[in-house]
Amino acid sequence: MPELPEVETIRRDLQQEISGDTLIGAEFFGSRSAYSGDANAFIRQIAGSSIREIQRRGKYLLLALSNGEYIVVHLRMTGRLIIRQSDEPNDRLVRLVLRLASGRDLRLEDLRKFATVELLTVGGLAALFDRLGPEPLSSELTPERLGEILSHSRRGLKASLLDQSLLAGLGNIYVDEALFHARIHPDRPASGLSTAELKRLHQAIRHVLQAGIDTRGTTFSDYRDGLGRPGTHQYQLQVYRRTGEPCPTCGEPIIKTRVAGRGTHVCPRCQKL
Repeated sequence: MPELPEVETIRRDLQQEISGDTLIGAEFFGSRSAYSGDANAFIRQIAGSSIREIQRRGKYLLLALSNGEYIVVHLRMTGRLIIRQSDEPNDRLVRLVLRLASGRDLRLEDLRKFATVELLTVGGLAALFDRLGPEPLSSELTPERLGEILSHSRRGLKASLLDQSLLAGLGNIYVDEALFHARIHPDRPASGLSTAELKRLHQAIRHVLQAGIDTRGTTFSDYRDGLGRPGTHQYQLQVYRRTGEPCPTCGEPIIKTRVAGRGTHVCPRCQKL
């Protein structure tokens, strides 16, 4: 699933490539639409609007339109938002095509068909944002604020970090990596961290997310950036998908367990429970 670094990479690509372009039409494909409303009304509402800016909130991509509305895309598990030339044949995975005046398309491709598209007003966008926790890379999230957020959780640490209402943008890959960097076991109670552990975790979250952005995201199978290219962060991962390999810190074999219903990668020596 694309997480904050992957979505931010796509945002930057789209901002550079299509900001200022004009939408001249759209077309939905497949038996299950990515848009839950009236597709024809969606097409009528966006046609003729220019794309003012590409924004991101958590794992959501936001196309801010000149008519004051926002096309909001959540890529879910296998979604891709890719710029193609209009004369390129559609991939069989295409679910939505946004046609641009520049002669290009912005295409939503999705193998599993879980990606969603919404058309929201400013009020609708505010309601969406109210459901999300703070941005991990923002100045709003200090170690003290992180501690306050976690202190109200009765769950384990990993489950809490995956909860988008507590912290927006983290997923399985970067939670495992951050907890390894912070030397904290994912099954620890979220409300039981010391001040020193909170500082380490705060620093680790920011470090792994920024590293993921710098290397343009993690690609194992589905993720591609806004121009259709894979990321390279998979070559820098310390524990995720490295089961049985030696820990880069102590040499102990990395183990895979199950925490919060998710496959979880841990060094049993560096991250003692």
